[in-house]
Amino acid sequence: MTSLLMRIDRLRLLALVLWAVPMLALLPLGLLWLWQLGVVWVWLLALALFSAAGYGLQFWLARRERAWLDAAETKPDPDWPPVADGAWILVEDLAEQVNPDDWPVADGRPLMALAQQTLERVAGHFHPGVEQPLLELTVPHALLIVERATHDLRLTLTEQIPFSHLLTLGSLMRAYRWKPVADRLLGLYRAGQWVVNPAQALMTELMRQARARGSALAWDELRGWLLRELVRKVGAYGIELYSGRLLLSDEAPTARPTPSSADDLRATETAPDAGEPLRILVLGRANVGKSSLINALFGELRVATDLLADTTRRLTPYRLEREGLDIALIYDTPGVDGMDEQTLRAVGSEADMILWVSAAHRADRHADREILDRLRAAFAERLTRRAPPILVALSQIDRLRPIREWQPPYDLAEPSSLKAQSILAAVTVVAVDLAIPVASVIPVCLAPGRIYNVDDVLWSAILERLDAAQRTRLLRCQDVRKREENWSLVRRQLANAGRFLLALPERTRGRR
Repeated sequence: MTSLLMRIDRLRLLALVLWAVPMLALLPLGLLWLWQLGVVWVWLLALALFSAAGYGLQFWLARRERAWLDAAETKPDPDWPPVADGAWILVEDLAEQVNPDDWPVADGRPLMALAQQTLERVAGHFHPGVEQPLLELTVPHALLIVERATHDLRLTLTEQIPFSHLLTLGSLMRAYRWKPVADRLLGLYRAGQWVVNPAQALMTELMRQARARGSALAWDELRGWLLRELVRKVGAYGIELYSGRLLLSDEAPTARPTPSSADDLRATETAPDAGEPLRILVLGRANVGKSSLINALFGELRVATDLLADTTRRLTPYRLEREGLDIALIYDTPGVDGMDEQTLRAVGSEADMILWVSAAHRADRHADREILDRLRAAFAERLTRRAPPILVALSQIDRLRPIREWQPPYDLAEPSSLKAQSILAAVTVVAVDLAIPVASVIPVCLAPGRIYNVDDVLWSAILERLDAAQRTRLLRCQDVRKREENWSLVRRQLANAGRFLLALPERTRGRR
């Protein structure tokens, strides 16, 4: 510091001070003038108001920028199977632990190490007993992830960075070579300002230092976001890669029907040339109104109904066409109380949504709860699939007390009649008995001439759960496509290997 002061020309330093004194004297002289006029308090009040307004604006701008960053960050894919939830927790935990000072963004090697650490966490979650879980992936799937990552990067560059479609690699290299020259020119310009107008140069330097300090804080925040986003993005690709759900083909899993759905579409006299239908399964004990519910959804008689038990002998598909639903099959089933465990699991595994029908006037619901619990346990065992949403259609509400009263509609939010109170009480009890949310229990009447709450409330509830059902359908189709792809690749590879071996003698003779 002493050597630096010795190098400074004291006369030039004195000249600089003389230039700066009038500017620096403005503040105390202005305060003295305001005090003499007796309006210092007005200035102080204005200072407080403007400072508060500036702080508030800065705070709002900071929140807006954070909202932009939060909106742009990578989120977990709702279409992932349940097994991916634990992997994403590990990714988020690593992202929150990232310290920008430990991972300089200007150096590619630390960033590669951070990406590798992320992949190791994901791979270790999916392959916990393997010594080197990173290597537990196939070469084609690794290439597919690289292909998708570069595709996303290309879209980001072309959509978000102006003139990036005109930017060449040569331009980037030339701009980088000119950077030292530009820095030197900027230094000469700033030195010239001190000679020509020292007072303005002083104010400019102070403003530059203030902006630099503010931008440093912003840069630290941006660095942290970039590193966290790197972890999340790599983690998301890692989950795609190690979860085993990636298909090598570009065809969407739901683009064509699965073999079982194709057979069911043909059974309904529908050409299986559309995509995979949504499979809605109507379940319940015998004689609770399953077939009547399907008829009510169609608005006409499609399914035979009878008072005798076990009218429906087998799983029967029907093509359901309603507004808000592209293509769907709804299945009438025999009473679940007559199904064995294997059949119950088989029909449940093919369902994207379950409509469980339960009679409101029957109190023996322990069997319903037992079968539902068995279904839920079977769904919980499949970590590669999502459980289908379950809706309970509470049928035969017209048989609740008072039995002779039937004057719909009934307002369950503010039940005024005894019938409405009975319906509300039945909904609450059934929700508890079957361990189903109250919002998922829809009271309906399916008696001929008394159809109630099907076209409006029940159908609205079905549409509200359509996204969850579509995710279940996607994962179901991915399992089928994965098996098809594996067998198809094996057949093609064996066929190509056989043709190569057959042609090998001729190639050997040709070389001789």
